[in-house]
Formats: sequence, C-alpha cells, structure tokens
Amino acid sequence: MEKRILNTIKEYQLIKQYDNIVVGVSGGPDSMFLLSILCKLKKYINFNIIVCHINHGTRGEETDKDEEFVREYSKKNELKFHSTKVDMNGYAKEKNISSEEAGRELRYDFFRETLKKYDNKGSIAVAHNKNDQAETMIMRFLRGTGIDGLKGMNFKSNDIIRPILDIKREDIEKYIVEKNIRVRIDESNETDIYRRNKIRLNLIPELKSEYNPALIDTLYNTSRIMKMDSNFMNSYAYEKFKSISKKISKDDISININLFSKNHKAIQYRIIRLAIEDIIGHLKEIEQVHIEKIIKLIEKSKTGKKVDLTNNLEAYIDYNCIQIRLKKENLKQSFNHKLSLNDINYIDELDLEINIQITNEKIKTINKKDMFIKYFDYDKIEDGLYIRLRKPGDRFKPLGMKGNKKLKDFFIDEKVSRDKREKTPLICDNKGILWVVGNRISEDYKVDSDTSKVLIISIKNRG
Repeated sequence: MEKRILNTIKEYQLIKQYDNIVVGVSGGPDSMFLLSILCKLKKYINFNIIVCHINHGTRGEETDKDEEFVREYSKKNELKFHSTKVDMNGYAKEKNISSEEAGRELRYDFFRETLKKYDNKGSIAVAHNKNDQAETMIMRFLRGTGIDGLKGMNFKSNDIIRPILDIKREDIEKYIVEKNIRVRIDESNETDIYRRNKIRLNLIPELKSEYNPALIDTLYNTSRIMKMDSNFMNSYAYEKFKSISKKISKDDISININLFSKNHKAIQYRIIRLAIEDIIGHLKEIEQVHIEKIIKLIEKSKTGKKVDLTNNLEAYIDYNCIQIRLKKENLKQSFNHKLSLNDINYIDELDLEINIQITNEKIKTINKKDMFIKYFDYDKIEDGLYIRLRKPGDRFKPLGMKGNKKLKDFFIDEKVSRDKREKTPLICDNKGILWVVGNRISEDYKVDSDTSKVLIISIKNRG
C-alpha cells in the first residue's frame, strides 16, 4: 500500500523534498490512514508533516475527545500539531450556507492559515478517496453539471493534494485493521442528515446492488475520461481566449465579438469562464445562467447594452467587443485637477499616471499611432494645463479639421461607447480641449514649423 501511494505522489508530483505538508486530520479512518501512510513515506521523501485538526463543536464532549486523540497521536509521533475550535452551525447561519459548506470553508481557511505560518512552502493534504470521488460525481450530476464537473476531484488542485484519491474505502478499512491503527468514529457519518451521507448510505448501496456492483470503480474511470476531455477542451479554449481577448486593466477584459462568434458554442462558454476567472481569480457562484446571459448579449450585439452578473461583475457591449469587468462606482464629474509641468502627475480618480515634459529640441519623428503619447506647441497653451471629464456643451477642433465640433458628435463618429465617453479624460487649458485622451488632439495646439517649445504628454494606466 505504501509503495502504491508513493507511486501516486511521484506520478502527480504531489510532494517534493523539504515540503511542509499540512495534513487535515479528524481522527476518523480516512484521515488516520493518510497520516499513517505519510509518516511511513518520510523515509523515501524528506518532508515535514504538520497535523491540523478542526474541532467543529457539533458533538459536545465527543469532538473534544477527537481533538485530544489527534493531539496525543501527534505528540507520540513527534509531529507538529495545530488545532482550532469553531462554531460550524453558527457560521453556516451567518453566511446563509449549508452546514457542510460551512465546515468545508472553515477547514480550508484554517489549513491555509497554518500553511502560511510555514511560509506557504508546501501543500495541504486531505484524505479524499475513491469513494469520495464517486459521491462527488453523483452530487454534481444530480445538481446539474458538464464535463468539468464530472471529472470530479483532482489529485492536485492548487495548494490541495489528495494522495489517496485512487484508494477504495474498503481497502482503507482493511489496512487499518491489519496495522492496528486506532481511529475515532464519528457517529454522525452514519446518519443521513446531510446530502452526501444520504448518497453514501442510501443511494450508492442501492445502485451497487441493483445496477452495478463495480459502481465505485466505474465512476472513478469515468472521472479520468472526463478529465482527459476537459483538459483538452480547456487547453484549446485558452489558446482561443488569448488570441481574441485584450486585458484593458486587471479588472476589465475585452473580447472581439466577430472572432468569438466563429468558435463552437462549447468553446465560447469556456472562453467566457476563462475571462471571468482571469478577473476575479475563481468561478465561485458562476453558473450556467450567467454564462448564457453573456452569450445572449453577444448574439444581440447592441452597443451600450449590458448585463449584471454575480461577484460584482458586469458584461457590456462596446461596438465590436464584449467587455467583462468588475463594476466601478460612477466617476464624479466635478474634478478638475491642475497638472504640474516637467513632472509626473497621479490622478487617483482615473488611476492614471501622466508624465508632462517640455523640450526646446525639435521632434524629428512623431508616432501618430501611439494614442497615449502626444506632442503639442507649448506656446499656444494659456494659463496652465488641467485634466477633467466631459461637460455638456464641450467642443473642440479635431486634428485635420477646420471647424469646431461638438465633443458628443466626435465620440459618435469615432464609435466611442457611451460608457467610455463618461470615463475619457480631457487635457485642457484655459481656452479649450488640447487632447481627447486615447483619441485625437486639437488642431489648435498641434506642433508646426513655427513651434519652438514642444510639450510632450504621456499617459499610462497605474492598474
């Protein structure tokens, strides 16, 4: 058994030399089996074991006895031990989640807090086994899921490792008896008060007896097939995502609608999920209904339309692009900051860094394609420089034009979305607008043959 699990650890690169492995140990058969095996494997891999125990406070004195049992085992085997006591049911009520989910959140929070004390150099080992994998797949299937859900749990998921995921519970129990490993029994696991317990105690035995005696192995093999297909589709979707998307800021991603629409619907869904995960770092609370709302928005492709999503996200049509982003508070239109010359200016409202320099040297070449570095005739500027957002009635003379134009009409002609119009900064002096940032400068301030001093303004996003 030890060699089998050692091979798994090596195959999936779960533990490296000198790793700190935080092991979640309840005192029950699965976690005591995992802890016992890991202790034996230290002769093959030099790593540290840190035992973590959560006292959920749900079974009175029995939970205290569980904690003391794990503490004594750790002391006897010279293992570092950390424990905490939590109010699982109180936390569930406060967060309006199930007791199962509350217990899971509290456990992993504590595991990560503990690993942090060891500089996060290692992983968190949990005792999920082959039977747990079957239960997880059935739960997800009943709730509704796709290939990604039916691949079940992975041997390694970020900082979580599952070294015994391919071991059946009956083999675990047999090993415990053979090796005379003491364990604690949580009697609540034998009652069907939780959904997972109902599946384990009622549904799976019936499916095994009536339909497939090898159900656990069958579901495990299915999870491996699903994982292989899922990995391929995710890899393919990621390449497409990179080629058709642009990261505007850390909270905002733009996707080309025409290129997006050329992909199969299954890949489209994954591209949207990748964009969301890139922005918020996870897919919690992101359901099929949210992805479908975005797809429908794209299919209509009406500029200015948007949909609100969960996690403070929104999706917005900006001409030939769909933007997925975190919602931002509406900018206050009243700011009007004076800008310092020959200096770097920081505009907190817009998260911008503006570098303004004056030179007497002739500018030999001007890169007109760079929309965030512009050149102006310094002597044409009156009473300093300012930055603000648009106001009703704003006009300016776009470069190359003879007459003034309403800023609103300029935005429409340039296909600047309504949303962007409200956030586009304007560089102004006392007379008018020098530059609609990200767009054209004014004809009235351009560098010409008579220019003696050149004003150079470069702008970049601080986010």
